[in-house]
Parts: sequence; structure tokens; C-alpha cells
Amino acid sequence: MWSRSASTSETAGAGESARWLWCDGRRLAPVEVAVDRVGRARGLLGRDNLDGALWLAPARSVHTVGMRFTIDTVMCDADLGVLRVLTVPPGCVVLPRRGVRSILETAAGAAARWEIRPGCALAIRRGPAA
Repeated sequence: MWSRSASTSETAGAGESARWLWCDGRRLAPVEVAVDRVGRARGLLGRDNLDGALWLAPARSVHTVGMRFTIDTVMCDADLGVLRVLTVPPGCVVLPRRGVRSILETAAGAAARWEIRPGCALAIRRGPAA
């Protein structure tokens, strides 16, 4: 489904296929992957919005201190099964949760639009742009 590399975050470059978020067999949105400590620590800081999603792995908690917008956090187990979905405004800390191994961050409301809820099976796959 995914692999780590030495870079801070992975996005598709020229000639590469993009990474896509899938939920229960439905392709939803492009996804960036934060693959190291620096990328996970930076997360969405300094951005004004998010088109698609950012996947943080490994991660058990997140914060929105210094962020400019509200986000949805999708907390996943080791198999990318959705455990919990939270909407988090700027200036908050989401404490670690039992069983959480990675977290998907999206713009507020995206999880509901995409029908992501506890029990859903997520996947991150490479594929051509829509």
C-alpha cells in the first residue's frame, strides 16, 4: 500500500503516479505522505488550506497549535481501519488513543463528505491522476 523513503513528504513529481486515498473501494482524493519525523512534525503548519489529505505515519496524536484552519483527523489502526474521526479547531491537542498507529488529516468536513467513519477500511495507493 505504501512505503517509506528518505524524503520529508512524498508527492508525485513529473512522470510519477500520484498517491490516492481510498475508502471501502472508493477513490476519494490525492494524499501526501509524511514519511519522517520532520514531515510529521511540520504537518499542515504554514498552510491556509488542504486539497486532499495528509497521512502521518507512524502517529498516535496530533495538534493544531499554530494552524490557520480547522481539520478533520481520521485515527487509524495498523491496517488503516478507521477507529475515530474528530474535527479539531486551531489551537488544540489531540491526545494519543489506544490502538492508533497513523492519522489522516483533511480539511474540516471532508471526512463527512467522503463518508469516512469508524469501521471503514482506508488504503493509500499509487495511480494516475483523475
